[in-house]
Amino acid sequence: MPTSSLMRAESLPDFGGGHADPNLTYAYKLCDIMGVDKEGNAKSTNTVPPCFGAAADGDADRNMILGRNFFVTPSDSLAIITAHADVIPFFQQQGGLKSVARSMPTSGAVDLVAKALNLNLFETPTGWKFFGNVMDSKDLFGGDDFNPMICGEESFGTGSNHVREKDGLWAVLAWLQILASYNTDASRPFVHVQEIVQAHWEQYGRNYYCRYDYEGVDKPKAEGVMAFLEGQFASLPGQSFGSTTYTVATADQFTYVDPIDGSISRKQGVRIIFTDGSRVVFRLSGTAGSGATIRMYLEAYEADATKTRQVVAEALKELVRIALEISQIPVKTGMKGPTVIT
Repeated sequence: MPTSSLMRAESLPDFGGGHADPNLTYAYKLCDIMGVDKEGNAKSTNTVPPCFGAAADGDADRNMILGRNFFVTPSDSLAIITAHADVIPFFQQQGGLKSVARSMPTSGAVDLVAKALNLNLFETPTGWKFFGNVMDSKDLFGGDDFNPMICGEESFGTGSNHVREKDGLWAVLAWLQILASYNTDASRPFVHVQEIVQAHWEQYGRNYYCRYDYEGVDKPKAEGVMAFLEGQFASLPGQSFGSTTYTVATADQFTYVDPIDGSISRKQGVRIIFTDGSRVVFRLSGTAGSGATIRMYLEAYEADATKTRQVVAEALKELVRIALEISQIPVKTGMKGPTVIT
């Protein structure tokens, strides 16, 4: 690529005063160029945006993928790379993809692809070490060989078994390879990122998905929100909320029994799962600066191909209201809204 295509590519100890993470809030200059607003929706620009844009964080492991006037959620990106693994040389050379893994808060979009392609599927806690166990199942634990595999988290991390950590540059190259596979004939109209994603939704359905981050919350208040949620585990199942009637099926803390090494990881996130498959997940994180961060994940599945092109904020509007009603985050933290929406 010519250097003119690069932004913020200088190595600086303080990221040039910016934030290290690649998302719609912190990579706003790139989003402006690509014609995408802070909520991931298309917006008008003075010039025609490029066909492809991507961002990585400070050590280039996390990644964000953008098309012209289009944002690809990390969960959708994971699913689409998985669905197109046959055009990526790394997987072709090993006889094809065998397995896929995602963190529990990541949407179930990749699950649908794994089922259709008959792949091994792992739903793990957040943390790359759980993916590492799957990668190393045969070599370190004498178990089954699940490689080659693709793994990813909704927090913009995507990778495979060629490395032992997230690799944002690999994900960007994977997307370029997918674009190349659709655009072999220069005489035909260019097939854009948006068209590839929308065709995927039409085939598999769409997992409407969003994450609200409440950053810098006083730790006792953040812990109070989680305790309040846990106190409702017995009473929530069977309750109905909202005008479209979301009925709670289960409410619990996610516990993971690692099938590779047998270890047990408890308290990995509060899950509220509704009878239609929609869900809300709450987790605490201390990795985003001072104070605690409450992450609220929202997901609703739509199988009807005619309804897969709604604006995410509208599609999840009712579920957001219900999640805030159940968690009481604004009341218990004093925060009127999230710091970051991705």
